[in-house]
Amino acid sequence: MTTEEQISAYIASLPEMQQNEIQELHRFMLSILPDAKLWFLDGTNDDGKVVTNPNIGYGEYTINYKDGTSRPFYQVGISAKTTGISVYIMGIPDKKHLPDSYGEKLGKAKVTGYCINFKKLKDINFDILETAVKDGVAISGGGN
Repeated sequence: MTTEEQISAYIASLPEMQQNEIQELHRFMLSILPDAKLWFLDGTNDDGKVVTNPNIGYGEYTINYKDGTSRPFYQVGISAKTTGISVYIMGIPDKKHLPDSYGEKLGKAKVTGYCINFKKLKDINFDILETAVKDGVAISGGGN
């Protein structure tokens, strides 16, 4: 299956309300990051054990580990959770940047060092989300 097919299957597997929300958010991400590499992580580790919710990813940057190894990973990810939706903005070294810069402006969202959690799309300001995503992509390497 292609990445696009995996993403479509993931979205189709969600309850109808979440399908609509994730599909709309996916279209939004594609509109603001049109040339970004697409990723799909099914939430399982190498042993097939479920370790996280499935994620749709956009863009690419390199994670550098303390042991000197590195690997590519997405810059921005989205995921449906039982409590709502998460947007992950990866690769920002300053863990206070997102909450300090965008936390109060985003709307009804909990913002941590790399994650924006909210219940419904109507709860957030899309203009501020777009700015936060583009800012995070620029900070983590700027490339797609």
